Amino acid sequence: MMNILIVEDETRIAKRIERMTKDFFKNTSYSLHRVDELQEALEYIKQYPLDLVLLDLNLNGDNGFDILGTAISESFHTVIISAYKDRAIEAFEYGVLDFIPKPFNQHRLEQAFERVLTKEKASNGHMKFLGIKKRGSIQLIPVEEVVFIKGAGTYTEIFLKNGRKELHDKSLEKLEQLLPETFERIHKSYLVKIAEVKEILVKPGSKYEAELKDGTLLPIGRTRYKEIKAKWV
Repeated sequence: MMNILIVEDETRIAKRIERMTKDFFKNTSYSLHRVDELQEALEYIKQYPLDLVLLDLNLNGDNGFDILGTAISESFHTVIISAYKDRAIEAFEYGVLDFIPKPFNQHRLEQAFERVLTKEKASNGHMKFLGIKKRGSIQLIPVEEVVFIKGAGTYTEIFLKNGRKELHDKSLEKLEQLLPETFERIHKSYLVKIAEVKEILVKPGSKYEAELKDGTLLPIGRTRYKEIKAKWV
């Protein structure tokens, strides 16, 4: 089931997005909800599980970035649909999967949907922050402070340079789509910043490990070894 939320204050555009979305997902099990106000969107995000949010940045004068501040820590992907092209890089810094400039056509919207479904990398590798839920608020952690990330079911564990470990709601697969190319999937359960790898070790039984600068040892998948070694060198 694909759970989708459209956040758009212009009725004509909202209906157009809704129609195009229904057309694309017509052969898929999905639910679709539409809201036109910032506060209503925030309440909906709190109450219902979502996979995808299609978000305008100007909502009756309210700033859609107020939603991104929450979305950055949530499990769903966010796609911006906005006329404010000058804010695209800033949006990618907050970890959106795609930015669709208005005016747009069905083909461009479907490109974003395909990126969601195929787990293709974000169209821009400028993600700079990870949002961590802390005591009812969102703490923004710079991506540059992250050493490696471990998959933990539908969640992930974020390991930082200061030795702290934080829990994030996005899955490893979603974070892999959003993080810059400086991070590499070395194993089904691990993403690592390549610059933090000190050595690549070959173990008996065709097993491979990455030794990090802090001494941590992480497994490298057999099918990933050659590619990882080439990028590390």
